[in-house]
Amino acid sequence: MNVLLIYPLFPKSFWSFEKTLELVGRKAMLPPLGLATVAAILPQEWSFKLCDRNVSTLTEAEWDWAELIVLSGMIVQKDDMLAQVAEAKGRGKKVAVGGPYATALHPEVKAAGADYLILDEGEITLPMFIEAIQNGAESGTFRATEKPDVTSTPIPRFDLLDFDAYSEMAVQFSRGCPFQCEFCDIIVLYGRKPRTKDPEQMLAELDRLYELGWRRGIFMVDDNFIGNKRNVKLLLKAMIPWMEERGYPFSFDTEASVDLANDQELMDLMTAAGFGAVFLGIETPDESSLEVTKKFQNTRDPLSESIHKIISSGLRVMAGFIIGFDGEKAGAGQRIVDFVEKTTIPTAIYSMLQALPDTALWHRLEKEGRLLSGVGNINQTTLINFVPTRPLEDIAREYVDGFMQLYDPIAFLDRTYRHYRILGTAPCHAERRRKMKGKPKGKTGIKWREVQAMLTLFWRQGLVRKTRFKFWVYLAQMFIHNRGGIPSYLGVCAQIEHFLEYREIVKNNIETQLEAFLVEEKRLRAQQEQEQKMGEKAIA
Repeated sequence: MNVLLIYPLFPKSFWSFEKTLELVGRKAMLPPLGLATVAAILPQEWSFKLCDRNVSTLTEAEWDWAELIVLSGMIVQKDDMLAQVAEAKGRGKKVAVGGPYATALHPEVKAAGADYLILDEGEITLPMFIEAIQNGAESGTFRATEKPDVTSTPIPRFDLLDFDAYSEMAVQFSRGCPFQCEFCDIIVLYGRKPRTKDPEQMLAELDRLYELGWRRGIFMVDDNFIGNKRNVKLLLKAMIPWMEERGYPFSFDTEASVDLANDQELMDLMTAAGFGAVFLGIETPDESSLEVTKKFQNTRDPLSESIHKIISSGLRVMAGFIIGFDGEKAGAGQRIVDFVEKTTIPTAIYSMLQALPDTALWHRLEKEGRLLSGVGNINQTTLINFVPTRPLEDIAREYVDGFMQLYDPIAFLDRTYRHYRILGTAPCHAERRRKMKGKPKGKTGIKWREVQAMLTLFWRQGLVRKTRFKFWVYLAQMFIHNRGGIPSYLGVCAQIEHFLEYREIVKNNIETQLEAFLVEEKRLRAQQEQEQKMGEKAIA
């Protein structure tokens, strides 16, 4: 069987970083780990080719070669996924589709023409599909009634990926999250009992990447890396000597809940194992909104203190924020901006609340009759897909204004500098230098493309833009106070190259949609008034 694995296009989004990636000659942030894992679960006597449409185009030769097309992706990728299903069917190919989008909205995928729907988690449903296809089944839907034991998951087929195309590699240690946030679809897809791989299993994946020559950052794509703290600590204790022996060939980023701040041992183990950044779902500084959405883990300790603990332990913080919760008071957008400034978080993903399929929020709003058309878009460029409890116009204008403030070049540079000054005080940096003294370095030297990127950054932010004075002052201060953090600092500074463009996309899209909404609202109001007058006239 010749299997062509296709990863659909992402639209421009907060995380796409096109302008930043251009600087260093990369095409995408992360590879399609799901498809690489699918290729490892399918029979290894089959032949595989993987096309990530975000980094390469499908060729006629690849289409002609393929006997089976396999697609996977998220809701944000749905447009291109459905287009590729249609293209494959038009070429007479058999098509199998799985992943988060197909699992959540499989009727849409089936209507597009997919022959096989491999839903839920592949460790269970892929063997069902293999058996069916070997028995000659022309179509089928395969579902799981339980969650798989991920200790059986094989090493992903990393060899199918074009390493040069990606800024970071992706691996996964756990699935699931113990919390109950109302808007989150992770607990719907993967459950509330975190399941983890064995430390030896995870090290085998790192060994494979090391063997294939990867020597850059790795994103641990777990939705809550610390969901099972006991098992995470076992992993980290195994990773530390592995990383030390190889001279720290990788750096790691991941996602975690804010209660990470309550476990200093865990933070120390993370930094010792090579973790440098963590994404936190903060959502809002408004405690009442956190309670409404059942994100109680963010209400137990002062959020700003928790974030400072994490940064000062040596972990750069990225964070997510949401506006539009039920019962939210006016000014929520500005309160988010003020909180981000206070806590120095450089990279703050900012979105309007969306009701995603099958979440607790979706079901509650459906019961209340408040859902609008659309299945939720987590791409920051669409209006809320339900009727909020305060005027939509107010929410949208606060959102746009907040986005413009957060990614003003000077505001972003200020936050980044202040953040790295705190990071520079973390004891873990001195400890790492002590341990690595006299040991071989695992990281490769500076490449010409990186030098070009640095010179471009110096030109744009140090000479052309209004940041020109502060950029050099801050860089000089970094040289004095946190010299070792300069490469990472400049990497984060480069993110503004993306955000300057993306904030304009957000502003234009939201304002266009809002204008259309207000026109329609005015039309409906006039229609209702006319109908009321006609009714009163008929009665008279």
